[in-house]
Amino acid sequence: MTTTPVTTTVVTTALGPDGDDPLSLYVHWPFCQSLCPYCDFNSHVAGVVDDQRWQRALVAELDHFAALTPQRRLHSVFFGGGTPSLMAPQTVAAVLDRAAQHWTCDPAIEVTLEANPTSTEVACMADFRAAGINRVSLGVQALDDAALAALGRSHDANQARAAIVAVAGLFERFSFDLIYGRPGHEVGAWCDELDEALGYARGHLSVYQLTMEPGTPFHMLAARGDLVLPDDDMAATLFEVTQERLDRAGLPAYEISNHAAAGQECRHNLTYWRYGDFVGIGPGAHGRLSLAGDTVATRQHRAPAIWLERVERDGHAGQVHAALDRAQVGEEMLMMGLRTCDGVAADGFYEKTGRALTGALPAKAVAALVDGGLLVLDDAGLRATAAGRQRLNAVLGRLLGDAA
Repeated sequence: MTTTPVTTTVVTTALGPDGDDPLSLYVHWPFCQSLCPYCDFNSHVAGVVDDQRWQRALVAELDHFAALTPQRRLHSVFFGGGTPSLMAPQTVAAVLDRAAQHWTCDPAIEVTLEANPTSTEVACMADFRAAGINRVSLGVQALDDAALAALGRSHDANQARAAIVAVAGLFERFSFDLIYGRPGHEVGAWCDELDEALGYARGHLSVYQLTMEPGTPFHMLAARGDLVLPDDDMAATLFEVTQERLDRAGLPAYEISNHAAAGQECRHNLTYWRYGDFVGIGPGAHGRLSLAGDTVATRQHRAPAIWLERVERDGHAGQVHAALDRAQVGEEMLMMGLRTCDGVAADGFYEKTGRALTGALPAKAVAALVDGGLLVLDDAGLRATAAGRQRLNAVLGRLLGDAA
């Protein structure tokens, strides 16, 4: 998929009211205490952060996007990073207060904060709850000290356990992340770790396979042969064991890496995968908005210092503001929707693209993927089977490559 970014000043007047359509808000906090060697997110280590200055800038950029999206209903907010639990709780409160001034908040709004399980950050959880956070996602990553050290994490397994217990005592809804497919990872040890995690989980668990992202220290180590991941057969076995074990525990996968009991899915992330509208503020934050009949992709400047200066000067740090054509929208809907068990709804695809789903798909590729047990196509839409989601990159390669 290719798009044509527009590096120009973003229009500062509303492009037409869009009624009461639900809207999500993503707030990016780019700072971390240290950088994990596997992470390719827009994260930076900073010695000192001027909380008041950043608070004013985040609120200002929120104001800018609120002017483009009047009369919308806000149904989720997600503070991501970086490490947003390093934010001052007062900054979280200020952003949420300003959002409530601009949009109508859903009575059941989900407000998530990503957090690390260090004692310092956990000590602030009550303050974050008072600021308006009602869901926490903890970056646990492992319940094994050796694995945490290898992953470059700053907490140990006991701190992780204590953090989960503390968060569970404060928030009705919470989740935590685990990473599998680590170097030397064995099935038995992973099953033991999963069983322990299930003893702490309450309705949601995110489980990611370790990947070597270009530009990260782990990628460079792997390229030199100094870091070796499990081979394809072991990786497939670990994936299958994960799905089976969590499914039996009542946490089936609703997306490739996310598992939840019914009704406990992360509502905010479902906005992305179902191709809903979301505002993205903060350095490098992406957004996608329905404006004046177009689907518009937005992206803010990723460098924290430049972002801050431009917001203070212009009220936003927009680097991309591009209307996507219908083919691009269709490709994005397939890329995100097929990650979920629900897949891509035929009526939603038509509404966004003006094309019937079947007419937009390469018939021969779809037939082969359906016959191979990787896709299901019916009147409701298109969805990947469990086997298809395990091989989603290859499936999308066939669909989008043949459609190109």
